Amino acid sequence: MNRQQHRTNDARQRSTLRWIVAIAAVTLVFDGYDLVVYGAVVPVFLRDPSQIGHLTPGQAGALGSYALMGVMVGALIAGAVGDHIGRRRVTLVAIVWFSVAMGLSAFATDLTTFGALRFLTGIGVGALVVTAGALVAEFAPPHRRNLYNAIVYSGVPAGGVLAALLALLSSDGDGWRALFLFGAAPLVLLLPVALLRLPESPKWLLARGHTVRARQVSDRTGVPLPEVTPSRTGERAKVGFAALATRRYALPTLLLGLMSGSALLLTYALNTWLPVIMGQSGYGKSYSLVFLLTLNGGAIVGGLLASRVADRYGPQRVIATTFVLAAAALALLTLGMPFPVLLALVAVAGVGTIGTQVLIYGLVSHYYDTVSRAAGVAWCAGFGRLGGIGGPVVGGALVGAGLPPANAFLVFAGVAVLGTLVTCFVPRRAAERVPARASSATEPLSGGGASVLAHE
Repeated sequence: MNRQQHRTNDARQRSTLRWIVAIAAVTLVFDGYDLVVYGAVVPVFLRDPSQIGHLTPGQAGALGSYALMGVMVGALIAGAVGDHIGRRRVTLVAIVWFSVAMGLSAFATDLTTFGALRFLTGIGVGALVVTAGALVAEFAPPHRRNLYNAIVYSGVPAGGVLAALLALLSSDGDGWRALFLFGAAPLVLLLPVALLRLPESPKWLLARGHTVRARQVSDRTGVPLPEVTPSRTGERAKVGFAALATRRYALPTLLLGLMSGSALLLTYALNTWLPVIMGQSGYGKSYSLVFLLTLNGGAIVGGLLASRVADRYGPQRVIATTFVLAAAALALLTLGMPFPVLLALVAVAGVGTIGTQVLIYGLVSHYYDTVSRAAGVAWCAGFGRLGGIGGPVVGGALVGAGLPPANAFLVFAGVAVLGTLVTCFVPRRAAERVPARASSATEPLSGGGASVLAHE
């Protein structure tokens, strides 16, 4: 290949990567929006039974878990089919599914209908979470994988910020319906762009034996085809969830699921109940939503900074550290600090909970081979959602019991300590022990794909 062709391919590859990162990030903005918008409107539902019916704190927690049950189902379905039919198809279907279900939620008038639509919305969200991680892992350069992953998954807290801002601007009463109707925007704004600009992964196509299509996509996008290395018998021949049960992946898969469960329990518990808990502490609606903004804003900034450190020193050490930060911040929230200090602690808690989950997705999406990557991310998102399902329920039980708000924060701090311990026991991959500087020197953006598959 001459120098001019090389420059042309580099330009095409950079353009392809930018489009993939942008599309994946926007899809996850609406994941985060869906997560936080429910927490933002829970106080309205508790005050006004005319909206969807009489609601107790315990019922509100259970209702918040319906979407998370859907996320678990959607993630597992996407993991089961994503490694077989490809990332692009799953992404396109999930965008349509999520948008339609979210939009219909705006017209619900009773608890049963609203709960069913929350579950259906979650199915689309779960599929998007899985495919976003798989796409970034297969297109991003190895020495910047954690950074690009953090950019994409920072869409989740960014969506939380968007939901909190719109909730501040919305009126009480039926104002919540407009918030849910806005969640259908990807059907109009995102789907056409994804149809035009989202390619299938050449690495996945090659791994599944579609050599001609892989070469065509490589020529069109400038993404180099990886070198095909001899496969290991037994474990390497297995695709999707079957590969996760092999000796190579069984223990790490269990521990990664527990890591994700800890972080998602904290993420969903705080995003659902933080406005209510702070309201019980004497802060009105506006102040309570400011805490929600701070939680997700801290996750965005802290997650991006932590990802740069993770690219240099490895994600596991950074994840353990952010879990510790979450435990410390949540414990300190029980001490009745001045308002500015409370905001700072909530921001740190955002880094240690939502930001930690961003880093976990990055670790998981790079931990598995191409033929089992979607299944690995699906396990992380699906099994981890068991913790997410428990978050609103645990928060609802603590709030409904009439206990002091400090008790909830102490329980959440204990979960963060558990997450730290689990993280320390996850076996590290051999490829992760290579210093970042060496990786970047040998695996530049224009040619990273070949060496990645060799590592895998």
